[in-house]
Amino acid sequence: MIEATDLTKEFKTPIKQPGLKGAVRHLFHGEYRTKMAVDHVNFTIEQGEAVAYIGPNGAGKSTTIKMLTGILKPTSGRIQIDGIDPQKNRIQNAKNIGVVFGQRTQLWWDIPIEESFTLLKNIYEIPDAVYQENMRLFHEIFGLSEFVGRAARKLSLGQRMRADLAAALLHNPSIVFLDEPTIGLDVGTKEAMRELIQKINREREVTVILTSHDLRDVENICQRIIVIDNGQVICDKRIDQLTKEYPMDRGLILTLSQMQPGLLEQLRATDGITSVSMADAFTMEVTFAPEKHTAFEIVKEINEFAQIQDFKLAEPSIERMIEKIYRSGEVKK
Repeated sequence: MIEATDLTKEFKTPIKQPGLKGAVRHLFHGEYRTKMAVDHVNFTIEQGEAVAYIGPNGAGKSTTIKMLTGILKPTSGRIQIDGIDPQKNRIQNAKNIGVVFGQRTQLWWDIPIEESFTLLKNIYEIPDAVYQENMRLFHEIFGLSEFVGRAARKLSLGQRMRADLAAALLHNPSIVFLDEPTIGLDVGTKEAMRELIQKINREREVTVILTSHDLRDVENICQRIIVIDNGQVICDKRIDQLTKEYPMDRGLILTLSQMQPGLLEQLRATDGITSVSMADAFTMEVTFAPEKHTAFEIVKEINEFAQIQDFKLAEPSIERMIEKIYRSGEVKK
């Protein structure tokens, strides 16, 4: 379990006048500006949860993660990770967690990846059976064989991120912190990483705390969202609960063989239909308010004026739901 109580982090930056005179003045009469990066944050995350910790740039996401992992010391407040204070018990805490920072690697830069894995095996004292089973899984999902013999500095970004996630999970941690793990990656690598994270969360009940600007990560991995803005938690809800509180327009994608003139205009004038467009000559996209129409009603109305070959529902985007949370301006805990 992860518990943050009144977690606060302040940073002080010097206020200096330009030139040598300003530098000397600051040396004897230093002035500082205080920035509140994390402002009395409270949350509890149970074992086996997958939680998205999201917010705009500068909101305090990465600072919070660094405090939870023991990298940064809080200005005030209390952290418990499985009953451990990560600042006072760094070694014990490190054995229980895995960490991936999208912009930094934990691999040794100049040695082959397989040797980095062997070193980590020895550091964490991983039993041979556990090590072999995990390496089998990583090879299967990530295709490590194609680059495991190369040094980290010679890998592409996608290869390095796959190797970094494997390294973070090698010792079977009970908690994994993922800070922008898919940033800059191609679609195939993102899907492979999501697949592995889903698998360990579902099958091993590994707790996952994810920060990401790619909301597909959130949709595919997490069941709960904590939204932080200006250092404060403004929302902490399960995704299924949020979809009820912030109802989204639903969508239909229809493939037509022919349609009568005036259909688009008629649909656009219908109350509760929020948008109608043609993706191409035969594909119509319709969004509608679910509280005013059902998908069946929309299809039935269109079918009177067009021949429908196929249709499918398009689920509401979580991105629009997050936008509604920001616009609401309400603190929801």
